[in-house]
Amino acid sequence: MFFVYALKSLSRAYIYVGLTNDVDRRVGEHNTGQNRTTKAYRPFDVVFVESFPTRVEARKREIYLKSGIGKEFLKNLKTLPRW
Repeated sequence: MFFVYALKSLSRAYIYVGLTNDVDRRVGEHNTGQNRTTKAYRPFDVVFVESFPTRVEARKREIYLKSGIGKEFLKNLKTLPRW
């Protein structure tokens, strides 16, 4: 199982979208500064998670959410979907 997730920075106006097979581990890595790309924007809250049976499907959704329209979708979320 693969997951596409979005994190929102609590300190800046920044949304990060990623793909993983373990959301809890990956969010922990982001929040402890182990990821160079997101280190300056921590701490994070998880704002979105979706599960997919294959990496290919998850990657397609990740690419969409990283696009302009995908980021707008994430900015307009009112509630956190459960995975």
